Amino acid sequence: MTADTAAIPATAELEPLAPEEFQRVAGEIEAAVGRTVVGQREAVRGALICLIAGGHALLEGVPGLGKTTLARALSTALDLEPKRIQFTPDLMPADITGTTVLIQGAETEETRLQFEPGPIFANVVIADEINRAAPRTQSALLEAMQEHTVTTSNTTRELPRPFFVLATQNPVEMYGTYPLPEAELDRFFLKLRFEFPPIAELNEMVVQTTAGDHESAAGPVADAETVLRMNALVRSVPAAAHVIDYASRLVVSLHPESEGATERVKRFVRLGPSPRGVQALALAGRVAALIEGRHNLSIDDVQAIALPALRHRLVLTIDAERQSVSPDEIVEEAIAALPRETS
Repeated sequence: MTADTAAIPATAELEPLAPEEFQRVAGEIEAAVGRTVVGQREAVRGALICLIAGGHALLEGVPGLGKTTLARALSTALDLEPKRIQFTPDLMPADITGTTVLIQGAETEETRLQFEPGPIFANVVIADEINRAAPRTQSALLEAMQEHTVTTSNTTRELPRPFFVLATQNPVEMYGTYPLPEAELDRFFLKLRFEFPPIAELNEMVVQTTAGDHESAAGPVADAETVLRMNALVRSVPAAAHVIDYASRLVVSLHPESEGATERVKRFVRLGPSPRGVQALALAGRVAALIEGRHNLSIDDVQAIALPALRHRLVLTIDAERQSVSPDEIVEEAIAALPRETS
C-alpha cells in the first residue's frame, strides 16, 4: 500500500461527493483521458464507470487500438499509482503477487525472510494481454479482484484503495491465446469492446501519435480519495423496487432453464450470468445515471449498461459458435422480449 492511500479513511468514513461535484469531476476525467485516447468513447466511459463503482474492466480488441494507452491515461488523470504486468506463457503466479525471499545483511551473517510485493500492489493494475498467460497464472488475480487482498505463505495482505484491474486481451481467435476461466471472467465488472476506428479518427490518431509527445496532454484532475468519495455516493443512489426487479428478471431470462428464456437462449446459452451480473447492472447503472446528472436508477440505465455487464457472463453452446451467434445478440434479444414491468 502506498503512503498516500494508506492515509485514506475507510470508505464508510468518507463523506460522499455531492452529485453536482460528481458530474463535474467525471466529466473532467473523461475529457483528460480523451485528450490522449482518440475515439473509443464507449470504452472510456465504461472504464470510468468500472473505476468509480469499484469494479474491474476487461478491454478486448486487436492490437494497436489503444487499450493500454487508455489504462495509462486513466491512472494519470486520477493521479493513481499504476503497475503494468505483461502476461506471457511463461509468467508465474509469484511474478504477480510477489514472493518471500531470503535476505542476508551486508555486515552480518544474520539472515531473515522478507516479502517482496509484486506488481499487484498498486492502485491501477494494467494486465496487458491477459489471455496470453496460462490459466494457472491468470488465477493469481482471483483473490485480489474479489477480496482486494493477496495471500502468500499463509499471510494475507490488503491491497491499496482504490484497487482497479484494467485487463486487455486479444480476440480468442488469435494465435497464442488462452480462454479466461469463467470464474475470472465473472469477476470483471464490465467487458468493453475496442472497435477499429473510422477514417476520421484514424487520421487524428496518426497525426497525434506521430508528432510530439501524444501522452503529455492528460494530467491529474482528481485523486484516490475523490474516487472513493464518488463510490460512496454511488451506493447511496436510490433504486426503485421495480427497477431492481427488472434487472433480476433480465439476468434470469438469460438462463436456458428459466421460464422466461427465449428459444434462442434455450438453444444457444449453456450457462447464464451469475448474481454478479445483477450487481453490475445495479451499480454501473447508478454511476451512468450520476454522470448524466440524474439521481436515481432507471430501467433505461439498466438496459444501456446491459451489453458490457452481461456479454462476458454468458457461456454459449458449440451450436452458437458454429453459427456465429454472439453474446451481444442474445442479450439484445432478451431485452427486447422482456416486459419493463410485471403484470
